[in-house]
Amino acid sequence: MPRFSVIVPAFRVQAYLHACLDSVLAQSFKDYEIVVVDDCSPDACGPIADEYARRDPRVTALHLPRNTGLGPARNAGMGRAAGDYLIFLDGDDTLLPDALQTIADRIDATGEPDVLMYDYARTYWTGRSVRNVLAAHLDESGPARFRLTDRPELLRLLMVVWNKAYRRAFIEAEGFTFPPGYYEDTPWTYPVLMSAGSIAVLDAVCVSYRQRRRGNILSTTSEKHFDVFDQYDRVFAFIDARPELALWRPVMFRRMLDHFSALFASRDRLPHHSRAAFFRRAAASCRRYRTPGAPVPRRAQLRHGLLRLGARRTYQALSGAQRLGGRLRRGSAAVRRAVRGAALRAHYRIQSRLPLRSRDAVFAARGSGGYTGSPAAIEAKVRELVPGVRTAWICRAVDAHTVPTGTRHLVPGTFAHWTALARSAYLVNDAAFDRGLVKRRGQVLLQTHEGTPLRTVGTDLLDRPAAARGTDFEQLLRSVDTWDFSLSANPHSTLVRERAYPSAYLTLEYGSPRNDVYHRTGPADVARLRETLGIPAGSTALLYAPTHRDYRRVQQPALDLERLVRVLGPQFVVLARAPQLAGPGGHRAPHPRIIDVSGHRSVETLALASDALITDYASLMFDYVNLDRPVVLHLADIEAYEAARGTYFDITAFPPGIVARGQDELFDIFATDHWRGSRSAQLRAAFRARFCPYDDGYAAERVVRRVFLGETDGLPLPVPSAARRTPSALPAQDGAGTGVKS
Repeated sequence: MPRFSVIVPAFRVQAYLHACLDSVLAQSFKDYEIVVVDDCSPDACGPIADEYARRDPRVTALHLPRNTGLGPARNAGMGRAAGDYLIFLDGDDTLLPDALQTIADRIDATGEPDVLMYDYARTYWTGRSVRNVLAAHLDESGPARFRLTDRPELLRLLMVVWNKAYRRAFIEAEGFTFPPGYYEDTPWTYPVLMSAGSIAVLDAVCVSYRQRRRGNILSTTSEKHFDVFDQYDRVFAFIDARPELALWRPVMFRRMLDHFSALFASRDRLPHHSRAAFFRRAAASCRRYRTPGAPVPRRAQLRHGLLRLGARRTYQALSGAQRLGGRLRRGSAAVRRAVRGAALRAHYRIQSRLPLRSRDAVFAARGSGGYTGSPAAIEAKVRELVPGVRTAWICRAVDAHTVPTGTRHLVPGTFAHWTALARSAYLVNDAAFDRGLVKRRGQVLLQTHEGTPLRTVGTDLLDRPAAARGTDFEQLLRSVDTWDFSLSANPHSTLVRERAYPSAYLTLEYGSPRNDVYHRTGPADVARLRETLGIPAGSTALLYAPTHRDYRRVQQPALDLERLVRVLGPQFVVLARAPQLAGPGGHRAPHPRIIDVSGHRSVETLALASDALITDYASLMFDYVNLDRPVVLHLADIEAYEAARGTYFDITAFPPGIVARGQDELFDIFATDHWRGSRSAQLRAAFRARFCPYDDGYAAERVVRRVFLGETDGLPLPVPSAARRTPSALPAQDGAGTGVKS
């Protein structure tokens, strides 16, 4: 029998579940079991639990046949638990190092109490960690074991299940279980503490309580918050059934009033139409359970009185006056923002009051650039599959020629642009819309992203100032909060982005629509693209596409392209997509076999036209392997890049092709044909299997059917890699790729 059973309910926490379970498995104290309860989670929580169960016999993965909610999921975990003590840990929280050893030592020192209470720290998305401000109540001086009547101030602590360890025999003897619904901790923690024969405290932080910005169930707008009334009904029923607990009735009455007041004051929990009904229910509960006797702070007395009387309008007026006073005290910052917003967006606000146009969809890509990327692939598929839709593309006037016929062109900042943002039912982008956008109820925003992340992104840049230079993280997160769907090409992207862009959106792990073209373009089309770009017939075209260096103010050429083409010989040309083409003298390289494609709108076209890719840390490598053509990485400055920007995995340990650490090594790789040898093919195949599992030419269709047509069943399934057609084969080229000079 293990000392501890750590019960971890898991529902839509796939981005955090690894860290949660790792924090337990890394504990110095080893006498425990972990019961992970997959509450029929729609994400990868179930497979993650299975993975850990296979790796460690102490982990049990329990899969519920239907979603039951947090309380019943914990009950299911308790049913499998065999430990002396029960510890509950939410799937997005973690244990601190040595927490179990510290808890075990305190349990032994206090004679195995029914309940041990310990402390926690709130951990924010910024990485800042703040200990519970009421930690003084966990002072270990005085009797080691006591009852709640000896230290009633403990009820001031956060009444949740996960900051305590419970003796399983006590829980089973009393028959405690969790009820369904929201606020399931309420009828558990109060009865447990009131009836415990012995309680002990531990003045140590044992849990890191993750403060998820969005996606927390209790922070969502829902009528399920009405469950709080049922939960307090259960608390008072428990007290009424045990006369010896009658002394707690005034305390519970005051706690109930405080809880109802806090919920009603929260502007994002109760739907507007249900607020009056909530207040009436709260007033009825107050009349039913009224038990004077518990002291009430002066500042809360008026609120409590109005709540008991059911005086909702007076209550709201009082709250409004308090909020107004608070805003005035906070100074003129909010006023300036309001005035600026009123001046800049009067037209937008007027349009936002008009009905949504349910058949209108607005698309944009890469900072209002031309028609390209995943948004373009989705826009084309929308016109094909969704009858009657009207699509519009936001881009600068100079890029208007890239927008296809039948799609409306919108110039950023115009009245038409703001009208479309206000009235269109669908908004699709791979970056961010204008920061003035306020997403309306009924609008659907799809964020497609730009490729698979190798380098650090989002809030993970907080501790990398060189890379985050000028980033407004608050604005970034306001933008993230508008997403309904986040498109992901692979499991790696899903896990990275759900952590780096924390909010309540739904991830669609469907593949990358911008890569569909690689599976649908034939050799004849590729030949035409090569001719359009000026690639001589029979040549081997190398696409050189490095990425930006965050640690440099002025971008310097990382590769001497003129020397490269001299070394390679006349059979090779270089398609240079780089802003740093200027040579040492500041003049653009004039070599006839270096084709400057830096301004080309479509990187997909360049990829299709090339025979191989030379890059460094650009996300293009993840897309390019769909073509099953060689990739060579030039990583001469990897130490500096890692220090400034950081990457999510070691690209040298798992590359898509041959790696060169210097320019001369790169030349040798091409001189020896190592760039397209068997080792290159093996690396490329492994890389493609990991990062392109759904790229089969149907990603855009899956997205359109799910987002625009509302289909959740019968979507085109990813084609198994073994059954996929050879992607975008190059036209036959006699003699291409030969004649490399040493």
